[in-house]
Amino acid sequence: MTTEIASTTLGSLDLSRAPLALGGNVFGWTADRDASFAVLDAFVGGGGVMIDTADSYSAWVPGHSGGESEAVIGEWLARRGGRDRVLIATKVSQHPEFSGLSGDNVAAAARASLARLGADHVDLYYAHFDDESTPLEETAAAFSQLVDEGLVREFALSNYSPARIDAWLAIVEREGLHRPVALQPHYNLVERDFEGGLRDAAERHGLGVLPYWALAKGFLTGKYRDGATVDSPRAAGASAYLDDRGRRVLAALDSVAAAHGVGVASVALAWLREQPSVVAPIASARTVEQLEPLLVAMTLDLSAEEIGALTEASA
Repeated sequence: MTTEIASTTLGSLDLSRAPLALGGNVFGWTADRDASFAVLDAFVGGGGVMIDTADSYSAWVPGHSGGESEAVIGEWLARRGGRDRVLIATKVSQHPEFSGLSGDNVAAAARASLARLGADHVDLYYAHFDDESTPLEETAAAFSQLVDEGLVREFALSNYSPARIDAWLAIVEREGLHRPVALQPHYNLVERDFEGGLRDAAERHGLGVLPYWALAKGFLTGKYRDGATVDSPRAAGASAYLDDRGRRVLAALDSVAAAHGVGVASVALAWLREQPSVVAPIASARTVEQLEPLLVAMTLDLSAEEIGALTEASA
């Protein structure tokens, strides 16, 4: 391999056995309780470890108030047991009742998430979106305090600019606070802006990267092609990638997938898993059938030539 692979640890969290996180945004939304339980069972049964959610999922749905995904995961944990078999990642700043990243809000939101999850700690806690209305020193201290209290094992940043990442880490060094260990950006085979200053910042500070929308809203599953109609809440967003470049990417994915006898989604996730600084892509599944290519991607090894062909097709 010519690509430098990132470490598979995030501070004290080890993802070496399962370098992919299951996105929980669909739980309690497009996947009801029973469907969510089936996906979670199959994910853990297939060797998966990290489950990624947020306190705001799925507040955008009429009649929902936020926390639905955490509540489903919490019920699943209570019924299945084995909290120590999984790593739970969740986020703060976007819940309607816990908006922003003030110190008091971070503390209150973390406890509300723990209550919904029925857990005594979160393994990885994200600042979901930057809150420039709150002094960064206050936010950084609040996250560090959660670690000191044992409510959070590690914490991370999501949707932060390189400059704000640098500023957070400067505060950490100056004040002697706990450090963030990870970054969650928008990154996939057809969304590659991350490969500039944001990746530089992650590498500069030793942040493991867990990209969201790793399958480009479903486009990289291969379902969205000329003449195809897909019934999905994300169909419009995914279909927007079906231009000349998107067709080139699909053709390259088809070729590699055929060579390995796997699905297109598995190849797209394997390409992302192999990128510098990436620890684990994040992808969601509404059904057990949709989950299968995600599990395959955890162990699918691509050659340097295949990675290069995919990279060139998406340039």
